[in-house]
Amino acid sequence: MAKGEHSAEYLKGWEAAIAAARAWHTGKAKQTLVLAKRSRFPKNLEREAEVHERAAELLAHLSPDDV
Repeated sequence: MAKGEHSAEYLKGWEAAIAAARAWHTGKAKQTLVLAKRSRFPKNLEREAEVHERAAELLAHLSPDDV
């Protein structure tokens, strides 16, 4: 297959993997924000949550041709 040509099965797997990774990062961001509310020093946890949120956003822009 040439670059940019992927089977339907590959694309279905790609979408599932991206959705799972986005869900994981979104869940970790929420979990970290809950911990930040309970922490005496929440700033580091808030930054960590931002990193997970940004990672989830960036995953939406990946295409199968990026790998």
